[in-house]
Amino acid sequence: MAGALQRFKADFFKALAHPTRIRLLELLVDGEKNVSELQLGLGPDAAAASQQLAILRMKNLVDTRRTGTSIYYRLRDPQIKEVLDAARRIFDAHVGDLRSVVEEARADDRRSARAAASEPGRRGRARLPR
Repeated sequence: MAGALQRFKADFFKALAHPTRIRLLELLVDGEKNVSELQLGLGPDAAAASQQLAILRMKNLVDTRRTGTSIYYRLRDPQIKEVLDAARRIFDAHVGDLRSVVEEARADDRRSARAAASEPGRRGRARLPR
């Protein structure tokens, strides 16, 4: 049976399991922002801001304060930035690995093409019997 820590981690990562929520957290890394600023930072995904902010608030990842008619959001725990940074490093490593695999596959294809072209009787197109 999963312990309290594993349940906490699972809930934490579920809260991060949406690109818009990740982007909202990234925007808040630099400090408190109001809803309009967050929507501007989201661009085309701005319509989903309120719903995703509500989830982040419910999962205790962000805190809010109200000033007049404006609501301001901030990260509840600055260590969230470290989690986002770690995810970025993992992504960069995977992208680097994928690039290496693609480059290696292309090099193999070029070697195979050169080898096939240098075989006797393999130059040009094969002729079909008439």
